[in-house]
Amino acid sequence: MSTPMEIAEQKPMVEDPIPLPNASMEVSYKNPIEAATIPVQIAVAEPVATPNPPPCLHENKFLVSVEVCLKPSSTARLEDVQRAVERMLENRSMSYADGLVLIPADDLFLVDNVQRICICDTEEWVKNNDVLLFWQVKPVVHTFQLIDEGPCEDLCADGQPASFNEWILPAKEFDGLWESLIYESGLKQRLLRYAASALLFTQKGVNPNLVSWNRIILLHGPPGTGKTSLCKALAQKLSIRCNSRYPHCQLIEVNAHSLFSKWFSESGKLVAKLFQKIQEMVEEDGNLVFVLIDEVESLAAARKAALSGSEPSDSIRVVNALLTQMDKLKSAPNVIILTTSNITTAIDVAFVDRADIKAYVGPPTLHVRYEILRSCVEELISKGIISSFQGCDGLSIPSFSSLKEKLSESEVHDTNTVPWFCKQLIEAAKGCEGLSGRSLRKLPFLAHAALADPYSHDPSNFLCTMIETAKREKSEQPE
Repeated sequence: MSTPMEIAEQKPMVEDPIPLPNASMEVSYKNPIEAATIPVQIAVAEPVATPNPPPCLHENKFLVSVEVCLKPSSTARLEDVQRAVERMLENRSMSYADGLVLIPADDLFLVDNVQRICICDTEEWVKNNDVLLFWQVKPVVHTFQLIDEGPCEDLCADGQPASFNEWILPAKEFDGLWESLIYESGLKQRLLRYAASALLFTQKGVNPNLVSWNRIILLHGPPGTGKTSLCKALAQKLSIRCNSRYPHCQLIEVNAHSLFSKWFSESGKLVAKLFQKIQEMVEEDGNLVFVLIDEVESLAAARKAALSGSEPSDSIRVVNALLTQMDKLKSAPNVIILTTSNITTAIDVAFVDRADIKAYVGPPTLHVRYEILRSCVEELISKGIISSFQGCDGLSIPSFSSLKEKLSESEVHDTNTVPWFCKQLIEAAKGCEGLSGRSLRKLPFLAHAALADPYSHDPSNFLCTMIETAKREKSEQPE
């Protein structure tokens, strides 16, 4: 059994698979962006012939996460599937690159029980589409089965809105969400490493009076940049990576607005009732609980209004009660609090001080905009909405990073090394500057809706229409 904290590090590791936190956790990410959940075009790792491994890499190996999703009909034990996959990987001389691994047709146990095997996180160590060879890697296998129950509401008999929604993780609803999120500056890997260190420090009994951490993450930035989706995707990913230590995981999405009551002094009681339920979940052995508070500035804004006298003093009581209850959860080793805010200036100072990571999630760069549109177009090609591009290898459109060198050369030598459809896609991405990730994901649909013939499969006509649609959407944005 691999330990739950074996999350990939940026350099080879041997004995300590737990990534340590970076020197500073108060970081600002200026260009990450949300992408809606869509199928991601991924490469398949194939067996390769390789030379004998050099002695220097015999012991120092890269830890690579291999996620194994069981079929809904499978009744096999996770441990048995994990061992079977480890044997399969050990017996095959294969390269390691992000993407699917083919399940051997002659391994009937895996064929009957496994839906997919996926290699993750190799981009941390390899650049320029390189791969890791089998003798450089120690695979860390994580097996899981998706839960298809959907969210459960906390029903209130007194007419109050539900105080929270609960998901059992890993949830089918969030499957593929992590992979579909596109960021510029490595925010996802930093969050994974932070969570690993936070849980490890608590597990090892580090004295919090000497070394302080609260297991609280704050993502803030304008609407539509993927903050809430990233929180849910992070909880889903950690439920998979940590399932050998915590076999039961829950995501509690708090309805912040439900914590305020029209009756004086009732708000504090609502907060206490909510966190009492969370505390009961935390006390269950083998349970990992994620608490998501979306738009936490609604609490901060109410507290400021109460201090100025424009709101009843009960508003400040609910905020104080919330902060107190969050402080109590600090002693629990198996809870992580995820929060988001759309209005940076409205975040309560007392809360900001408690957050270990305060990450700004801002509008997308040209690189990210291109990648979002590229994934959208690839999806439309795979579903037959538009035809594939002439000169394009199957469904795959060149990534922005693979075009960088060609773009630089073409600017200098005026060559035609960049495919025409990539140039049009870049033009569309340039025209989308200022749009949110949510708007970018809508753009291909709006472009298709603007076609004179919706049943036309002409990719060139579609891209030209998408460029015009991007210009129109940008011009219609409010000032």
